[in-house]
Amino acid sequence: MKKNFRIPAIVALGAALAVLAGCAAPKTGRDDVTYYYSNKATTAVPKVEPPPPPPPQNGPVGVPKIVYFDFDKYNIRPQDRQIVEAHASYLRNRTASRVVIEGNTDQRGGREYNLALGQRRAESVQRALTQLGVPAERIEAISWGTEKPASLQLTEEGYQLNRRAEFSYR
Repeated sequence: MKKNFRIPAIVALGAALAVLAGCAAPKTGRDDVTYYYSNKATTAVPKVEPPPPPPPQNGPVGVPKIVYFDFDKYNIRPQDRQIVEAHASYLRNRTASRVVIEGNTDQRGGREYNLALGQRRAESVQRALTQLGVPAERIEAISWGTEKPASLQLTEEGYQLNRRAEFSYR
């Protein structure tokens, strides 16, 4: 025996009316399209961007970043003393600046000897900076020995370019 199950018409009609009533509910708020076109003439608030950060300075402008040394020496030459003084003045006036002094040597001599000589050159410049009023904790002295040659020429001119201490600002 087959039972036919029928939804009474009145219940189906009530459900359909409830669905239609929900769809036909009045909108609250504004119509976005109408709002857009009615306010099109108002001026937008300009976006204010912060100014770009100043470019980082790598030491005093117009002053060389290299101090040269004589063969097998680590004392600062008189002609290079002004370079060290200019960097000391720069560092004293900029308390956030830090510098690394990189000592270098020419290709002559053994590896250990050149590393030690490069370190003595860097420390010589570091000592001069501290004597000129720069706090020692803002200066680091390292040695590259022969690892970073400025010249590959095996002449006295090439050797002279490699006997140096360089200022590298951080």
